[in-house]
Amino acid sequence: MPTPFYRRRGTLLSLVLVATIALTSCAATPHPAASTAEPTSGPRVPLSQLTVATSPRTASGESTAVLESSAIVPVAGGSAQQLPVTISSHDLDGDKQVTVSSTDRILGLDLTGSIAATIFRLGLGSSVVGRDISTTFPNAAALPIVTTSGHSINAEAILALRPTVLITDGTIGPIDVVLQLRDAGVAVVFVKPEPSIAGISDLARQVAAALGVAATGEILATSLAADLAAKIAEIAAIAPSTAAAKVRILFLYLRGTSGIYYLFGEESGADALINSLGGIDVAGEIGWSGMKPMTDEALVAANPDLILVMTNGLKSVGGVTGLLESKPAIALTNAGKHRRFVDMADGEILSFGPRTVGVLDALARAIYAPNS
Repeated sequence: MPTPFYRRRGTLLSLVLVATIALTSCAATPHPAASTAEPTSGPRVPLSQLTVATSPRTASGESTAVLESSAIVPVAGGSAQQLPVTISSHDLDGDKQVTVSSTDRILGLDLTGSIAATIFRLGLGSSVVGRDISTTFPNAAALPIVTTSGHSINAEAILALRPTVLITDGTIGPIDVVLQLRDAGVAVVFVKPEPSIAGISDLARQVAAALGVAATGEILATSLAADLAAKIAEIAAIAPSTAAAKVRILFLYLRGTSGIYYLFGEESGADALINSLGGIDVAGEIGWSGMKPMTDEALVAANPDLILVMTNGLKSVGGVTGLLESKPAIALTNAGKHRRFVDMADGEILSFGPRTVGVLDALARAIYAPNS
């Protein structure tokens, strides 16, 4: 079975903690994903038409992965909405039955902006009244932000928007505050996609069910699964096929202003990303599980050919030059020697949902055809 795409809830909550520590310790600095919509590249040729590097493992230089388009387009063929609907909310302390009677004012909140993106793909974007700081696609740019720089929700800001339904996955909080919104009369639904490659489609189904558009959710889930399979196959066609030639990749989470340097290993989401890109997850290779503070020993042992980073995280350490100067161990790796870093917008690179196909496409171009 392919490596899980959708991270386990506990691992996601760990990332929330990392982000919160990093960002609350430098509260004056806005969260990178809170900015305007991320840059895009416009129309591009298929991966098969790219001039792929002769040896991706030994390529040199920095690259930025950019989506072809960050706009969210509603899935075609949606069916009529059916409300009220009673569904199981996957609360952290066990499932609870929740009835959703109105979707006139919707909030979809999570760490990566994937729930909001799913709502827009389901064709209900016009009913969304607010957003989290990771929801950066242009469709939602004018919506008020209801989370703080540490991915904590602002209850007063939410209640001021008078939402009728809030969908989340437990990756933002505090959870007690989320539950207080339920006590205030908001229909709060926790989704919990299964920890597998089917998780992206499962998220579509669960969000759709909560909003009374289950049939549309099935159409979207099927479409996402097909597009994802096709993109992975397209990447496999340009990626090296032998283990010796595959690019050895490491995901490094950076917040230099706070001294935060984390390696992302197995079950962090980064491993699934790397494997789907046809690379070797070197953190997993050395037994690195979850998200842990970087150590010089781990870096030297992993010796990646390429390091994936978030764009604003890289900026926070002074770019590649600043990172190599402040962390000599990174400079000793193949990636450091060749300045082989690929960055992507913070609100996109680990977004598992409707944007995943585009994320994989953009990263594949930066990894295998950096000069195209």
